Amino acid sequence: MKLLYRLLLIFLLPFIFLNDSFSQEMTPEQEAEEYMALAQEILSATKVLTQAREMYVLAAEADPSNVEANFMAGNTYLQTTEKAKATKFLLRTYQLDPNYKFNLLYLIGRGYHYGYDFGTAIDYYKEYERKLEKSKDYNGADKTPLLEVERRIYECENGQRYKNNPVNYSIENMGSTINSDSWDYAPVVNADETVMVFTTRRSDGNLNENVFDDNFHYEDIFISKKSNGKWQYAENIGSVVNTKYHDSNLGFSPDGKTLYIYSDEGNGDIYYTNLLAEDTWSPPVGLSENINSAGYNEKSVSQSSDGNTLFYASNRPGGNGGFDIYYSTKNKKGEWGPSKNLGNVINTEEDEDGPFIQYDGKTLYFSSTGHDGMGGFDIYKTEYDSASNEWSTPVNLGYPLNSPDDDVYFVMTKDGKTGYYASVREDGFGYNDIYSVTIADASGGVTNKETVKKDNPVDEDKIDSDRDVNKVDVADAKEDETVDTDQPVTLMVRIVDAKTNETIDAKLELKSQPDNIILPPNKMENGIYSFTVVRDENTDFMLSAEKTGYIFSNKKISVPASSDKEITIRETIRLRKAEVGSSKVLRYIFFDFGKATLKAESDDELNKMVNFLEQNNNVNVEIAGHTDNIGNDAFNKKLSQLRANRVMKYLVDKGIDKNRLNAVGYGEERPLVSNDDEVMGREINRRVEFVIRK
Repeated sequence: MKLLYRLLLIFLLPFIFLNDSFSQEMTPEQEAEEYMALAQEILSATKVLTQAREMYVLAAEADPSNVEANFMAGNTYLQTTEKAKATKFLLRTYQLDPNYKFNLLYLIGRGYHYGYDFGTAIDYYKEYERKLEKSKDYNGADKTPLLEVERRIYECENGQRYKNNPVNYSIENMGSTINSDSWDYAPVVNADETVMVFTTRRSDGNLNENVFDDNFHYEDIFISKKSNGKWQYAENIGSVVNTKYHDSNLGFSPDGKTLYIYSDEGNGDIYYTNLLAEDTWSPPVGLSENINSAGYNEKSVSQSSDGNTLFYASNRPGGNGGFDIYYSTKNKKGEWGPSKNLGNVINTEEDEDGPFIQYDGKTLYFSSTGHDGMGGFDIYKTEYDSASNEWSTPVNLGYPLNSPDDDVYFVMTKDGKTGYYASVREDGFGYNDIYSVTIADASGGVTNKETVKKDNPVDEDKIDSDRDVNKVDVADAKEDETVDTDQPVTLMVRIVDAKTNETIDAKLELKSQPDNIILPPNKMENGIYSFTVVRDENTDFMLSAEKTGYIFSNKKISVPASSDKEITIRETIRLRKAEVGSSKVLRYIFFDFGKATLKAESDDELNKMVNFLEQNNNVNVEIAGHTDNIGNDAFNKKLSQLRANRVMKYLVDKGIDKNRLNAVGYGEERPLVSNDDEVMGREINRRVEFVIRK
């Protein structure tokens, strides 16, 4: 199918894509129709929505009055990634034709919902509810039922509460010993945190030298061991466990001697392999029919610390709906007994997945699309009471651990202070990287306890999630007392050498967006700084770090509004030495579409590069322009060269000696990743970077 799509592009793109004659020979309306036709061809040939979405977006931008193009651009965003971008196109659709789709108001609400604008989302959801009330007899395919709309409103109300009371965590990238420039995810660790197993799609060490249909290597299971408190370089777990095709891990026994893995057999079954000796694993064997069902899917394994109970998710018949969490206990023979549903307290009519039983044997973490979530899967915690033989009401772990999209698969350490998960962040090495999350308050969760001030709930007992919150003690407070709602937010920043992980001093700057107010840092100790932020609303800041001899860092962070709690955010910046061959992608420079005209918002990033070159006057750099593979080769080559030239001109105009600079346009020749996906592919490949040369 991928090959068919590529052949389709080869045939059609020279005729319809951006080149010198394209815009001259076609009107905007004709141009949009060409893109629409290509989108339909893509869907017919491959059904790859992200590819078609890009064509719909191009059509909508070429002809903003094209109702279908705008609707399809917005709707395909909602069905793929970057869902919040749907709002722009769906609002434009509504302006052009408010009756284009019956549930258009609902879909606009979804875009705002994904973009954390919960209040506006509720307004659109309620407007759609009024439309439903007036059109009770309508039963078209574009009708979203009232029950679903009410659920979305409930999620937005939850989202407002969680976002206004962010939880705390300190997040650290696991580093190059674990992470690669490809996909790394699904980490599990043993009880004493000496062994980590995870799934990766890296090329180095992969058992299959070829790639899968999406141009990434097949999944392989890798293992890392800790020595002297540091994780060692991860290695392939071996050909006994891994095949030349997709292999992924599911769970790890607390003693580290049994690894559970996923198999496509039986529509998705759980297998296990045992550690026979150091680095020697037994051939994988499927679990019994007491766990693996015929024709249904089993996944997401977690084994209790005593080894006698196995939790997993399944969509077998007889559950509450969708995927439910089940458990099985060992009998006297050491065999897994018949599985039982975990019950209605945990399982809902929606989906439950990703169970993880804590080492205390009574605390269970899991994900659900039901309960009091803020959208998609949210992560919850529940505790088992052996006296009453009941699970407690699940507690949502709150924002920002949870989001309006899917948040699932989260594991904890034995002491309950550290979690592991995979995420895509700016300080990553590639796509998904594995991170550790230091938990400040191991009790975890967001509760609905009565608060000091009426109508201003304070959520207590929260799990840590990148923000250190000092909880308000309300046990002895009277109902009519109030608390100070003007507590500042503290940003703690640690600067480290990317190679040695040792703290180093650097010049820091925190600039608010878009008003460009610069906040001064306070130096706490070597390499550790703090900023004090007081804002009435959530605010984006650009945090930069510069040091002579190192490549600068520039990253965007979001700081929550001041509230009645003291909030501390922790960030770690890893600076790399300015060595020959080192490179940096200039993430925050922007061009007009299809042109080499720099936008004003690029100045901050470019000025950081000017400072870097002034501070390191012995450094020469190549300015490299790159594109994705959309469009013909000649146009891409020319565009990338023009953009590299434009960056070079900016630097020269700022006083940098042009003899230290060289601009090269590589077009689509040097992709960092596959172009088969937009967010995780073409968007990354469209870049300008600099490379340090001799």
